[in-house]
Parts: sequence; C-alpha cells; structure tokens
Amino acid sequence: MLTVVGIYLDLTKAFDTVNHEILLYKLQNYGIRSIAYHWLKSYISNRQQYTVINNVSSCFTHVLCGVPQGSTLGPLLFLLYVNDISRVLPGEKVKLFADDTNLFISGLDVNTLNQKTH
Repeated sequence: MLTVVGIYLDLTKAFDTVNHEILLYKLQNYGIRSIAYHWLKSYISNRQQYTVINNVSSCFTHVLCGVPQGSTLGPLLFLLYVNDISRVLPGEKVKLFADDTNLFISGLDVNTLNQKTH
C-alpha cells in the first residue's frame, strides 16, 4: 500500500522576503542577461515606500528586499526565486502557485517516508 504525506505551505509575507541579490543571481542563471537583466535589476532596486493613516504620512523608507505586489512581474519574480525549491527533496512532487507551496512525499510505508526526510 502506498503512503502519501502532503505538506501545504503558505508563506506569510512571502513576496516581502525575496532577497534581491539572490534573485538577481538566479535570474542570471536562468539566462536573463544584458538589457533585460539591468531592466529587472532597476525594477527591484532603489525602491521606497511610505504609509498613510488618517491623512498622516510616514517618512519614506528604502525597500531592501521583496518584489512589488499588485504588479504583473511580482508573482513571476517570486516564482523564479523559489523555483528551485524542488531540489531540496529530489524525486518528490512540489507544486508551486505564487506564495503557496505544496509538497507531496510518497513511499511504501511510514518507515520509507521517515528515511526520505532524514
């Protein structure tokens, strides 16, 4: 009998935690170079944000990590950032959708699953 374990991850503020240096490194490894690389680097670099509550604005602060949310590129950049997560457990099924990750580990019995995770 086959035993399957499903692990469902929903990363809190996942888009806000993307390390720019790691993302840029991965983009180069995916073959994104030259003009496209510099355009994407410019897109995520030197960003600032502020908050307004009851018509009172905070000071601007530099955004040191993360990808822009509510944009078309934000989810795509995040997926490129986490795309290699399946290398953690080779041979297992990992399903990615934006910041939701589902991991399915299967084996003939519980002992087999235990060996795969250690």
